[in-house]
Amino acid sequence: MLILIAGPYRSGTNDDAVLMKQNLEKLESVALPLFRKGHIPFIGEWMALPLIKLAGSQQPGDKAWEEIQYPIAHRMLEKCDAVLRLEGASKGADEDVKKARERGLPVYYSLEEVPEASAR
Repeated sequence: MLILIAGPYRSGTNDDAVLMKQNLEKLESVALPLFRKGHIPFIGEWMALPLIKLAGSQQPGDKAWEEIQYPIAHRMLEKCDAVLRLEGASKGADEDVKKARERGLPVYYSLEEVPEASAR
C-alpha cells in the first residue's frame, strides 16, 4: 500500500524551524518500518517543502506555503491506499484523515495496526 503518514508538522511550533524539523523527524521515524512491512511510505512534506521553496515562500503560512502545503497531501490522498495518523494535535492531519475516510481508505493510528504486505 501507498500510505500517507499524517501528524503534526507546523502545529504547536509557533513556526519555530527547529520544532518543525523535529516534527518532520517524528513523521519520518515510521517511514522505514512501514517500508519494511512491505509498503510505500509517503509524507506530504517530502513533496511540499521543495515546491514551497521553488514557489518563493519566505515563511510558513505565506501565500506560496498555503498554495502548496495542504493541497499536495490532499492530491496524494487520491493515490494513497491508507493513512497512518500519528498522535498529536494537527488540523492538517485531521483533515487528511477526514478525506481518507470519505474515500473509504483505512486509517491506522499506530504502526502495529498496519498489516504486513501480502507476498506477491
